[in-house]
Amino acid sequence: MDIWSMTRAALEEWFRQRGENTAKAAILYEHLYQRGLRDFSELPFSQRVKSALAEEFSMELPQTEAVSGGEDAVKILLRLADGEFVEAVLMKQEYGGSVCVSTQVGCAMGCRFCQSGRLKKRRSLSSGEMVAQVMKLRQEYSAEIHSVTVMGIGEPFDNFGAVRDFCDIITDYKGLALGEKHVTVSTCGVVPGIRRWSELPHPCSLAVSLHAADDALRSEIMPINRKYPVGEVIEAAREFAERHNRRVTLEYVMLSGVNDTPEQAEKLAALVAGSRRFYVNIIPYNGNDSGFSRSSHERIMAFYDVLKKRGVAVTMRREFGGDIAAACGQLSSMHSSGCEKSS
Repeated sequence: MDIWSMTRAALEEWFRQRGENTAKAAILYEHLYQRGLRDFSELPFSQRVKSALAEEFSMELPQTEAVSGGEDAVKILLRLADGEFVEAVLMKQEYGGSVCVSTQVGCAMGCRFCQSGRLKKRRSLSSGEMVAQVMKLRQEYSAEIHSVTVMGIGEPFDNFGAVRDFCDIITDYKGLALGEKHVTVSTCGVVPGIRRWSELPHPCSLAVSLHAADDALRSEIMPINRKYPVGEVIEAAREFAERHNRRVTLEYVMLSGVNDTPEQAEKLAALVAGSRRFYVNIIPYNGNDSGFSRSSHERIMAFYDVLKKRGVAVTMRREFGGDIAAACGQLSSMHSSGCEKSS
């Protein structure tokens, strides 16, 4: 079993079952996540405990299969223990590193503009395989991790339990000690998952990949909308925001001639009118061979201006990914077609 899948509560139970002080779980966590532990023999425990840990747990991280990067961002393709591949991205900000984590090998949601949806879902990742993405980037690039976004390949709420445990591990004060507001989980609109997330006592932040403001268009580009329409998604997100006093991010990727019209901007503004519980994050599209293309700067700014004039809180995402194949699934697709491997 890999140690990265263990929440602190699970480790406390492991120690308890062996007649050990459960406080040792916190000591192990601190050494593992904050002191750079490389081998269980380095722990201040008895030889018996260290041997038991070494026998039962592995600290190995996945191998890096391919790398694409520049000065401000790097994407790595990792080979998992069963030979599957997963992507993770490190974005270098002034305040520290931000990691984008994948939750599945492939994706079952089938969004028409998204490369990862075309890879098809093969399996879900364990919480440890998600933690390993963060640890691998931190280790290889000596990065201080400031924030994590769970919006790589896969639908997080199609892997709810593992994503919940992943968030528990990286926000644990003895673990990576990230603030709950510095970890964002992005869903394409799985309403039962949003409601389960809302029921957690201390959930991380929520983002919704909206990308269209009416059911007809959203159903055309995002099949999940046929099951969970726009109105239900917004209502579930609003309930989360009110219950936890948090703002929810509505992500909106700009597709030329598809969802970038002033009419769509007006509909989007009407959806969140008078609410301070949402803000819109406009995202320039990272093109692939899906048949969609990026909106022009003029179209993006016109869309932005409509929202601003209607009193909607709106931001525009800083671009990192175009030069590093950072759109979800691009590096995996390139690798499967013969992408040059890293040495």
